[in-house]
Amino acid sequence: MEHPGFFERAGPFPLSEVAKAAGAELAAGADPDLPVEDVRPLSEAGPRHVSFIDNNKKYLPQLDATAAGSCLVSPQLASRVPAGTVGLVTKQPYHGFARALALFYPSAMQPMAAQPGAPPIDPTARLEDGVLIEPGAVIGREAQIGAGTRIAAGAVVGARVTIGRNCYIGALATVTHALVGDRVIIHSGVRIGQDGFGFAMGPGGHLKVPQIGRVIIQDDVEIGANTTIDRGALKDTMIGEGSKIDNLCQIGHNVVLGRHCIIVAMCGISGSTELGDYVVMGGQSGTVGHIKIGTGAQVGGASHPAHDVPAGARYFGTPAKPLRESAREQALIKRLVARDKGNYDDGAKGSGGS
Repeated sequence: MEHPGFFERAGPFPLSEVAKAAGAELAAGADPDLPVEDVRPLSEAGPRHVSFIDNNKKYLPQLDATAAGSCLVSPQLASRVPAGTVGLVTKQPYHGFARALALFYPSAMQPMAAQPGAPPIDPTARLEDGVLIEPGAVIGREAQIGAGTRIAAGAVVGARVTIGRNCYIGALATVTHALVGDRVIIHSGVRIGQDGFGFAMGPGGHLKVPQIGRVIIQDDVEIGANTTIDRGALKDTMIGEGSKIDNLCQIGHNVVLGRHCIIVAMCGISGSTELGDYVVMGGQSGTVGHIKIGTGAQVGGASHPAHDVPAGARYFGTPAKPLRESAREQALIKRLVARDKGNYDDGAKGSGGS
């Protein structure tokens, strides 16, 4: 059975109403009554969807290929909108996108974890035989929990969340807007499925962008205490099979972790970063957003890649570089410091005597 989703969608709306909400102008000749059913990314949008592109050249190929019925664009990109897509022109496409999302998904600004006034275990929740619920735990509306799973004291399993079989959800953990596989261990204090950090920034203030994606956690994943995993903005945040995440890590919205990745303590992975299978990220390392870390790559502790990392590579430093290159730079700096220190010491000795 297809999952019903975590947010109720309003609409459809005529294109003119979407444009008004987004603060955009319809392109000449556009049909103002064209029905719009949803907001989708450029790569997934169809004829009844509205999408957007900001002035990020990385996504221009997606604009060229999109099948979106309409698209929010800046004046500079208005001429780039493909035939069959109506341009909605605005100086601030990301702000317009945020307002369009709020039009279609008004409940996303205050998402529900549990039904107000309902008992701790909602009567609509479905629990298989052998599920253990400790005191103080809350199970939301239409949640599903598989056999052999234990929900520890004070944990929250939100509305429509699915938890697989033989899982453990630790004390005071919260799991919302998520589909969780089998044999998953989620330690105490973990936060899964909250808003991603999405704001349309500008001189007049920062407009909150509703986040309507999910978190998908595959089988045999373990997530350490007080780690946070944000739900996706439009797409899903994905944690691949067998991956192990240490304590105090931050996984941003739309991040994709491959299978059997190792993410060590205090690591931060920014939004829309993609990690291949078997990637290792050392403690206190982190990435900028929208980059790819190739399969089998290793990022050293306290290192921070700013660009894509090739498969199998070993990177170190800030900004991170291939390990040998980084090591040579460090050795050169050490020699230069030693040489300058020697020159300073010689000068100091020569200047003090009579």
